[in-house]
Amino acid sequence: QGRGINVVVYRRSCGEIYISGIIIIVRELRVIVDQTYVGEFFREVFFAGSASEQRNVIGAIRRYRMNYPIFVHSDVKNRFFKQMEAEGIQVAAFLPVRFPKFTSKVDFRNHRKIVVIDGIIGYVGGMNLAERYFYQVDKNQPVWRDTHVRIMGNAVGGLQRAFLSDWYVAAGQTITDQVYYPREEECRKIMACDREPYVSRNALIQIVTSIPTAPWPDIMQGMILALLRARQYCYLQSPYFMPTERMLFALQTAALAGVDVRLMIPERTDKRFLTWASRSFLHDVIRAGVRVYLYQKGFLHSKTLVCDDTLMSCGSTNIDFRSFERNFEVNAFVYDKEAALHMKKVFQEDQSHCRMLNLETWETRSIWCRVAESSIRLLSPLL
Repeated sequence: QGRGINVVVYRRSCGEIYISGIIIIVRELRVIVDQTYVGEFFREVFFAGSASEQRNVIGAIRRYRMNYPIFVHSDVKNRFFKQMEAEGIQVAAFLPVRFPKFTSKVDFRNHRKIVVIDGIIGYVGGMNLAERYFYQVDKNQPVWRDTHVRIMGNAVGGLQRAFLSDWYVAAGQTITDQVYYPREEECRKIMACDREPYVSRNALIQIVTSIPTAPWPDIMQGMILALLRARQYCYLQSPYFMPTERMLFALQTAALAGVDVRLMIPERTDKRFLTWASRSFLHDVIRAGVRVYLYQKGFLHSKTLVCDDTLMSCGSTNIDFRSFERNFEVNAFVYDKEAALHMKKVFQEDQSHCRMLNLETWETRSIWCRVAESSIRLLSPLL
């Protein structure tokens, strides 16, 4: 159970809030454990600027603790990681591949985005640490829009367990130092001093992880259960939409049962063939009564779900084959009215920047679009 939750919506250039918040907490606390994609902007945060500024950042790390584990999987140049190691930061690559450009296409990919600070504060959601969250890197690419949640309390232990198990796989190291497991009195002291605005102070939070070798796809099952138990509405956001048969059937079943099911995906993804693949499944849900919205104000990278003002979920899991069956993923399921209402409001705000599809107009798209979508759909389990 978590003691509080803060839903943070990151729009263009607002990623600075995220990274600056982490840097501030590093200065104030003693430990930071991080698992995410490290982009060039993060490199600049640590190592750009004057020598005195660099010493201030690294000094903050060294003052408060001996080790600074950061778990990464990316194609960032090796010299960046070597520089981190030279400053006392532990770095480990999770199941590295020989050809980095194919990292996003290999199986057993760690897709989790986790930050754990002192075992008390946690961040989870869809946001990576990459320069595209701070400014538009390529004028030909859309601006990214993402959602992250900040939690405090016992639920953070679930995020820490996910990181530590991955760290063991990547680095072969079991972390048992007491500094990573704060006492309850210490937790209460830090939480009492926290001044961040909260959506809810006593939310029940369940951290759910999934791994490719598990007997059950836990996160997908959680989403399916939420859809089938919904009585009023269920709103979902995902950057890609290539559902498994079970997920597709659940969406159709809920909509046919009279539940207001809404699906929001980006008008344009970061890769054209993924846009075609996602659109190839839309006819199947639209004809069942699912309301489909195409986000037009950038690339929607959020992975959220909200149902019946009672449940909301945010994490790293896309609605696609790879996330459900072949990636290492993590989601926070929050059973709380205030948190659900807030996430519902976020969805509705994003909906104002969308265009809604209807079956009649969707069926009038050109034959070439249909051919492209159908062709790519054959490869969707591999994308």
